[in-house]
Amino acid sequence: MNPLHRAKAMLADPSAEWALIERESGDPAYLLSRYVAALALIPAISGFLAASVVGAVVPGAGLVRANLFDGLFGAIFVYVESFAVVVVLAFIIDLSAPLFGGQKDFDNALKLAVYSFTPVWLAGIFLMLPGLRFLTLTSFYGAYVLATGLPRLMKTRSSRSPIYVLIIVVSAFVLIAVAIAVQRAIFGTRGIGF
Repeated sequence: MNPLHRAKAMLADPSAEWALIERESGDPAYLLSRYVAALALIPAISGFLAASVVGAVVPGAGLVRANLFDGLFGAIFVYVESFAVVVVLAFIIDLSAPLFGGQKDFDNALKLAVYSFTPVWLAGIFLMLPGLRFLTLTSFYGAYVLATGLPRLMKTRSSRSPIYVLIIVVSAFVLIAVAIAVQRAIFGTRGIGF
C-alpha cells in the first residue's frame, strides 16, 4: 500500500476505498508502520517549522519562536501522540460497536480510526503558516470519511450509524484536546498540535 495513493483515494472517493480496505488485513503493526508513520509526519514537521522557524506574532512581544529543543521534542511528542490517539480511538470504536448493532472487530476499528484520520493529518500542512491555520478546518472532512466507512467495517445498522459517528467524532476531539493539553503542560507552548 502506498500511503500517498491511499490518502488521495480516501479524499477523492472514500466509499470506493472502504470497499478495498474492508478486504485488506487490519494488522496493527502494518497500519501503524506504513500509514500512520508516514502521514503523522505532516503535522509534526509543519508544527515544528511553525513553532521554531516561522514563529508567531504575539501582541506586545513581537515575533516569538520556540527554541529548537522545545520545537524538536514537541514535534516528536505530537508524532507519538498521533499513534496513541488512533489506537485509543480504535478501542473506543470497537467497544462501542455492539451498542449500535455492530460487530466488535478491533482490526476493522483500527482501520476505521487510521484512515478516517487522513484529512486531519493532511490538514496539518496548514499549521506551517499562521495565516493559513484556519484551513485546518478542512480536517472535518474526516467525519464524512468515518461516516462512509463505519457501516461497512463495523457492520452497524444504517439507522444507528449517525449517532455512532457523532460519538466517535466527539471522542476524537476529546482525545486531540487532551493530547494538546498534555503537550502544552510539558513544553509550555501553544501546542503544535494535529
